Amino acid sequence: MLDSPPKRSAEPISAPATPKRHALRAAGLLVSCGVLLLICVASIAVGAKSVPLADVWDGLFHTTGTGNDVIIRDVRLPRTVLGFVVGAALGVAGAVMQALTRNPLAEPGLLGVSAGASAAVVSAISFLGVTSLTGYVWFAFLGAAVVSAAVYVLGGSRGATPVRLALAGTAATAALYGYINAVQLLDAAALDRLRFWTVGSLASADMETIRKIVPFVAVGLVLSMLLARPLNAMEMGDDTARSLGAHLTRTRILSMIAITLLCGAATAACGPIVFIGLMIPHVVRAVTGPDMRWILPYAAVLSPVLLLGADVVGRVVTRPSELQVGIVTALIGGPVFIQLVRRKRTAQL
Repeated sequence: MLDSPPKRSAEPISAPATPKRHALRAAGLLVSCGVLLLICVASIAVGAKSVPLADVWDGLFHTTGTGNDVIIRDVRLPRTVLGFVVGAALGVAGAVMQALTRNPLAEPGLLGVSAGASAAVVSAISFLGVTSLTGYVWFAFLGAAVVSAAVYVLGGSRGATPVRLALAGTAATAALYGYINAVQLLDAAALDRLRFWTVGSLASADMETIRKIVPFVAVGLVLSMLLARPLNAMEMGDDTARSLGAHLTRTRILSMIAITLLCGAATAACGPIVFIGLMIPHVVRAVTGPDMRWILPYAAVLSPVLLLGADVVGRVVTRPSELQVGIVTALIGGPVFIQLVRRKRTAQL
């Protein structure tokens, strides 16, 4: 039946982990934090212009007068911080979405949230003349919120199921991207202003934009972490979740609010960046198993590793120019997505 997807055959999520496994997960999370720290250092130290490591250190804390301090503090540092915030937002949103829809190939664009944010920003640029990156933030949130509400209503409102939500989101995404393409083709000025934003980029990062989106990302992350237990139950099927005491309607509404906050903020700041929210939850599950209480923290740490790593690669491979991070993640994510689809186990979930 369409509204009754098969239950996942997984280890009992409610079963307590052994002390040894708990210790291994904690150690893995600490190692992941160490890798993230190294990637952040590389993001600050490496760029289209070569800067000696001594100048990188001096540029962070002192005014050297060489011009490198401007590059480090005003360009690379905000770019690194934005990549960290956006990566965490996309990774956690993807993990929540896969649990909510019980679809292992779900990512933040599945429910139309990214498309809604993008459509609102395109409309603001083309019809209202908005040109500043910080001005995109509120329109992105408005578009994400409106589309999330519409998808929830189209998916059956209180009777929404994972399949209905996924179908409604797919339909909304197709319609909205058709609208976005039409506006860009009819408005050459809008197309010129959007050509970097629409492929996903960290190049326009500034501290003002970061300050605007951090509160929304923080609320979305905290809300997602609080939903870990009911999402664990929902991954085992609606009937099992009810028997475990999960409130399905409330969990779905709060999950969509969290996804809207996270995706809206990330899309407003950087444009639509694909595959981060798809790939990282799969990598994390191979380490932690299906427990959302561990998947979400791991995703919040490892997703910035992938995003910042892709950004560093984009700066290096085409020196002295840059390859936008959205292009790099798409080049990496395409083959990974094909491999996931071809895996027999994934296709049967």
